[in-house]
Amino acid sequence: MGKDNKPQIVTIDGVEHDMTLWDDRQKTILNHVADLDRKLASTRMQLDQLQVGRDAFFQMLKESLDPQEVGLND
Repeated sequence: MGKDNKPQIVTIDGVEHDMTLWDDRQKTILNHVADLDRKLASTRMQLDQLQVGRDAFFQMLKESLDPQEVGLND
């Protein structure tokens, strides 16, 4: 390993790996995993936002109903 080739350590399942020893395919696979992790996190955030929005609109609907209409099925 030369001066310019500092180790790039990645830990997978508790095992440290030096990425400077990896081939292009392995590096590409890791990039896919990292990209998918980012997309999963973004999707979870979007899902949270959608759920909060849905809950807020449903609450607005319930508050807008005529109190006499509530309990018509009783």
